[in-house]
Amino acid sequence: MVFADSAATTPVRREVLEAMWPYLAGGSDSVFGNPSSHHEVGERAAEALAQAREAIAQRLGCRPSEVILTSGGTESDNLAIKGIALAAPRGKHLVSIATEHEAVLESLGYLERIHGFEVELLPLAPSGLVHVEHLLEALRPDTTLVTIAHANNEIGTVQPIAELAAVAREGGVPFHTDAVQSAGWLDVGIGGPAGLGVDALSVSGHKLGAPKGVGALALRGGIPLEPLVHGGGQERGRRSGTENVAGAVALAVALELAAAERPGVSAVAEARDALIEGVLDAVPSAILTGSPEHRLPNHASFCFPGTSGEAVLLELERRGVTCSSGSACAAGSDEPSHVLIALGIAPEIAQAAVRFTLGHEATRADAEAIVARTRDAVGAVGSLRG
Repeated sequence: MVFADSAATTPVRREVLEAMWPYLAGGSDSVFGNPSSHHEVGERAAEALAQAREAIAQRLGCRPSEVILTSGGTESDNLAIKGIALAAPRGKHLVSIATEHEAVLESLGYLERIHGFEVELLPLAPSGLVHVEHLLEALRPDTTLVTIAHANNEIGTVQPIAELAAVAREGGVPFHTDAVQSAGWLDVGIGGPAGLGVDALSVSGHKLGAPKGVGALALRGGIPLEPLVHGGGQERGRRSGTENVAGAVALAVALELAAAERPGVSAVAEARDALIEGVLDAVPSAILTGSPEHRLPNHASFCFPGTSGEAVLLELERRGVTCSSGSACAAGSDEPSHVLIALGIAPEIAQAAVRFTLGHEATRADAEAIVARTRDAVGAVGSLRG
């Protein structure tokens, strides 16, 4: 079986599991305590939490005090967008793009419906890229926040976030980016040599080898934030609730491993290129979606006109390839992808979408196997429909 759905989730890495174990189980070496408890078991847990936070901060180019631990990317996006917009707004104007993840779009919609904010969506190139001049034109004295993802989960397009953030910073507007898809593959952070220059950045553990249910929001110091979750005042009052110590340790280790593997990403990109070239050659009607040049190193996405994306997926699974038709977060939806519709792709073609996202271990041989099985799957679906 070839697993090509890493954008949906990744397996928990063995090194991550081993690092987590002492913070989950009992025994003489366990550190399972509540980090808010004032006894030895709790204090050991608090120390582990502090060390994990420091390691996460190092990878996200910020201070430990600027790391807010969350349950994942969706919560991090919600906290950044609602929290910044409601805390100390310059006005009620928000700027984003139509291809954002549902966690971003629904948060913006909430602010629009309930709090009277105005949401402006920037124009997009057919590749999904944002032009810096369009952001410059959109900024106003009452703009409170710009939120644009670093990389799109459905089409793999990587935005020029550093340039966009610089424009927002010059205008005095906070900038948030969802780096959930990019954190496992590209250097991300709010500061440091590899930083994107943003004010807030969301990551999720299960996209890079940590378990589901843990994530983080890196928030630049001095940016006011209204909490979404109230209670005991954990996370410096920004996100209450007993901290997930094991999850924090897992996220720290996963980010460290991803950084260590960065030099090997070029080999995955070569496999991705072979996959793209192979599919376009083997299936002449196939349409590559997203930017050919500015895309994640593991991401290849297509539309196969004249087929159903779901039918192609079933045929691929029968042939030993696991992939997806788009976002795994739009559970149960049979509507065409909002991302592809926003790029001007006709609904009937958007419903023929298939996404392949490789893992770090992917090889050219894997790409060639996917190409051959995709050719056969599309041919089988096409003959049935014909």
